[in-house]
Amino acid sequence: MKADMFRQPVTILVGLGFPAEVCSVTDAYRHLCECPMRLRDSAHTVALTACSAAMRGEIETETARGLFAAFAKKHELLAPEMTAIAASHPRRDRDPHIR
Repeated sequence: MKADMFRQPVTILVGLGFPAEVCSVTDAYRHLCECPMRLRDSAHTVALTACSAAMRGEIETETARGLFAAFAKKHELLAPEMTAIAASHPRRDRDPHIR
């Protein structure tokens, strides 16, 4: 496993709401660099600085991951977990009112 890889990817929504897995500090840094100006706030600056520091080996990869995930959460970019989506929809075979 590469040194900049996250233990667990951060899944964010990109484009028209399509999920994309961010698997490394390099991926996170790229997404932050391509981020629209309207999302570039103090959380963006902190996450970008952390990713840059992690790529230089100055901080832990998981620290940068946490700050990137916090940025994504603040701006509602985190993709919902698939288990949460599945649990929120009633099963058709158990509800007679759903066809």
